[in-house]
Amino acid sequence: MKVKVDKDLCTACGLCADTCPEVFEIKEDFAVVKVDIVPTDLEDKVKEAAQNCPTEAIKIEE
Repeated sequence: MKVKVDKDLCTACGLCADTCPEVFEIKEDFAVVKVDIVPTDLEDKVKEAAQNCPTEAIKIEE
């Protein structure tokens, strides 16, 4: 699984980084993805972060 953050939509609320700090971190004014491929054991947390994103800025590619 791959994941991307649309920085035009992201408001840097930090919810994704709180949910899955192994994959997301806040840099300046938006969240960034710290890994190229999401480890299998973190996929559920990444999906949760995407579902909870208030601006729907997190895009998952399976």
